[in-house]
Amino acid sequence: MELAVINIEGKKTGRKVNLDDTVFGIEPNDHAIYLDSKQFMANSRQGTHKTKERADITGSTRKIKRQKGTGTARFGSIKNPIFRGGGRVFGPRPRYYGFKLNKKVKQLARKSALSYKAKNDKIIIVEDFNFEAPITKELARVGANLNIMDKKSLIVFPERNKNVYLSSRNLQGLEVVTSGELNTYVIMKASTLVLVESAIDVLHATFGN
Repeated sequence: MELAVINIEGKKTGRKVNLDDTVFGIEPNDHAIYLDSKQFMANSRQGTHKTKERADITGSTRKIKRQKGTGTARFGSIKNPIFRGGGRVFGPRPRYYGFKLNKKVKQLARKSALSYKAKNDKIIIVEDFNFEAPITKELARVGANLNIMDKKSLIVFPERNKNVYLSSRNLQGLEVVTSGELNTYVIMKASTLVLVESAIDVLHATFGN
């Protein structure tokens, strides 16, 4: 699959790049995409939720009333969950939500996500660029030239580009990542995938057979 390379002005450079079909042209596996996205979101959860159960409540341990002869149910503590201010029954406790996923499944999911973008013509190839300093207005101008400012977009660099990354932090819907940070969830969430030209070889080396 061949795509034209454009510059940051949105004009064609006359060059084309070839996207490897083993990475950008496979038959997408929806279940692998689901599993990898699910793992990403599960690993992102803090899992610090906690409510006070009976043992965590501060209160007297004195028996409220005598055991027998009252005509009502027996109660042994003011911390009983039935009473107002008592402990919660089976409340949430801190836990880890992450789970293991095989490397081959994760790789299949990411290639499937990239193939979906290529199949739907949602990939733009831009020649390498950099800024002399972090300038949000400059990156906004680039986004306007590429017609990606009105949608969720992902710009992929081969390695960390500090100035471009800092320029993107105040732009809503525009995210800058490296090829190593690329995962199924962010690929599928983005409406348009903008690949810097030098990042393609890294993606081929990472996900290629």
